[in-house]
Amino acid sequence: MTVTNFFSKVTMKMAESEVKIISSNRRARKDFLVIDTFEAGIVLSGTEVKSIRQGRVNLKQSYATIRDGEVFLYNLHINPYEFGNRFNLDPTRRRKLLLHKSQIRRLIGKVSEKGLTLIPMSLYFKKGYAKIGLALARGKKLYDRREEIKKKDMEREMRRTYRGKR
Repeated sequence: MTVTNFFSKVTMKMAESEVKIISSNRRARKDFLVIDTFEAGIVLSGTEVKSIRQGRVNLKQSYATIRDGEVFLYNLHINPYEFGNRFNLDPTRRRKLLLHKSQIRRLIGKVSEKGLTLIPMSLYFKKGYAKIGLALARGKKLYDRREEIKKKDMEREMRRTYRGKR
């Protein structure tokens, strides 16, 4: 094995394991209680992929549903690619997610439970493919959020007092 061949294999392995996060939905962690997470592929056009690589994506207000044994993502806003002209599609169109049948069957059972929904948590590239991190989540009530805020305030106060005693 030559030296150049060795280095090309090493860089290929590094590139395979590399995950480049494009966008994340930080608000979802505050508004929902995450029960389970899934990784799904996403069906995109060429201009959408180029726009995603530029980071022109918004995950806010997006959600996923299951229809006829397939999972679809709604309200994912991908800005039109500026050089795409006629190939650009509707920025908030419905997009199909790619999951295994067993995962979809499991999700159908879980989503049918009261109050559970599918929410995209992050959009990233893994091994050159666009992936979306889905979370099976339950919406938090107002009092749950207030408890969480109180808990964070208490922890912050404890850290302040501990730092002051040194």
